[in-house]
Amino acid sequence: MTRRVIVVTGGLSQPSSTRLLSDRISGALIAAIEARGESLDVDIVELRDLAGDLATMMSTQVVTPALADIRERVSRADGLIAVTPVFTASYSGLFKMFFDALDPDVLRGTPTIIAATAGSARHSLVLDHAMRPLFAFLGAVVVPTGIFAATEDFGGGENRGEDGLPRRIRRAADELAAMMVTGNTASAVSEGRGGSAFEALLQSHLK
Repeated sequence: MTRRVIVVTGGLSQPSSTRLLSDRISGALIAAIEARGESLDVDIVELRDLAGDLATMMSTQVVTPALADIRERVSRADGLIAVTPVFTASYSGLFKMFFDALDPDVLRGTPTIIAATAGSARHSLVLDHAMRPLFAFLGAVVVPTGIFAATEDFGGGENRGEDGLPRRIRRAADELAAMMVTGNTASAVSEGRGGSAFEALLQSHLK
């Protein structure tokens, strides 16, 4: 069986560390899905290519053909990988605009990896303080392992320690693959394993 994952990457430069991290995560997910005897179709959305479409949507409520196509692709995905650069201690405005432009319930129950890139490790709290609340509100089921990559993680420091970047990527990919293949996401949320205590509490109020 072929599963479908949509990768939303919010990098603004080319090349970007955000896209590099997105590619590493999707590569690990391909391996994790294949290890379970299935295959994976990876659909990548570069948000910088949609900046004009998103501005049109926000200012006029008109959905352009390009944005309509991507909204449909999101609705058909079995899983989501969402990666943003960090600006002023949070996800980028373009990243937020994209998820504001989706249908309100399109991500409900969707297994999701959240990831972020920044110049310094001091921004790593963005995963739990900004991204998990956003995706909990949208009803997505976020895997327990979030992935944060600072500049140093791409320059020789990524393999240091038991929680180096490659290990975190593999762990998150395994968690997402398990959810996508088994469809067992409800227990992760109800037991609080699908994210922070805040996320579990918010999910309970949204039911």
